Amino acid sequence: MRVPATVSAPLRQATARTTPRTAPGVLVPAASPASSSSSPTFKPSLISSSPSTSRTSSPAVTGTNSTTGVRAFGSSVIPHAVRDYASAFLHGSEELKEEARVQHSRAVGRDKYVYEFQRHKVLPQHAVQYQQLIEDYYKGIHESPDFDARLIGSWEIVVGEVDTFVHIFGYEGIAGFEKTKYEIRASKGHLQFFNKEILPLIQSRTSQINNEFRFWNCSPAEAKGGIYELRTYDLYPGSLLEWEQHWRVGLEARVATGHYPVGAWFSQIGHLHQVHHMWQYDDLEARKARRAQSWEKEQWSSTVARTAKLCSSMNSQILKPLPFSPLR
Repeated sequence: MRVPATVSAPLRQATARTTPRTAPGVLVPAASPASSSSSPTFKPSLISSSPSTSRTSSPAVTGTNSTTGVRAFGSSVIPHAVRDYASAFLHGSEELKEEARVQHSRAVGRDKYVYEFQRHKVLPQHAVQYQQLIEDYYKGIHESPDFDARLIGSWEIVVGEVDTFVHIFGYEGIAGFEKTKYEIRASKGHLQFFNKEILPLIQSRTSQINNEFRFWNCSPAEAKGGIYELRTYDLYPGSLLEWEQHWRVGLEARVATGHYPVGAWFSQIGHLHQVHHMWQYDDLEARKARRAQSWEKEQWSSTVARTAKLCSSMNSQILKPLPFSPLR
């Protein structure tokens, strides 16, 4: 089923825009739309109507003596201050944990852009129809000057979780992500078309926000052909910085043996403690040969030995780029 004429027009209007752009897939600051009395007011948060980020006080503990301010545990009595100090000493305060998490991410990642990984598990009998409809829908978002979103790439998984499609969008920071999602909801035609025409074809879908590693830039949009491999690693909490340090060496070894690195990201919202690496190969035979050459490098074998203990599981899937994908 093709996009209805009444809906396809707003999706394709952006192709005639005169706003200068870089090559598809290359992230550039989006121009601010002119203010209009009919434009919707941007809401700063998709999660809550209250933007306050202040920490609320802990609820009162039942069973606490209002006179002494302490709570009995068996035969002992522990003052709140002592209990909180002991907890912070043993486990770290919530404030320190949050500060450490932020500093950890800043140490390994870039802050300018965020990347949304969308996965759509499609009903097998509707896979062809889905590809036709999602092309018009995502190209309309990517090419529109009204949305601060750039489609990095769209792929179909052909080895692994088949009948699943992976789409990566880039945004100007988390504010650009929120702004774009709000504007899509407020626009005429986009969300309604997705819900009516595309959503019935999808079994399940997920969304995950990722940051890009500092040492590994996302590849510019280009048509290299071949296949793509998306490798996903579930890390033990607290091991991201060590992982990044070892992979700086590992990446050099892989590039030296002919591998083409597309990008590397780590999760921030959604499934946490995940790392994604993407590679491009001419075909599966070329992948096999490149990987065999990597093991001849001492740098690579040492990287594997040091990073294998940092992850609880890993997954590899082979992807075929869709015809409209900027990276293909």
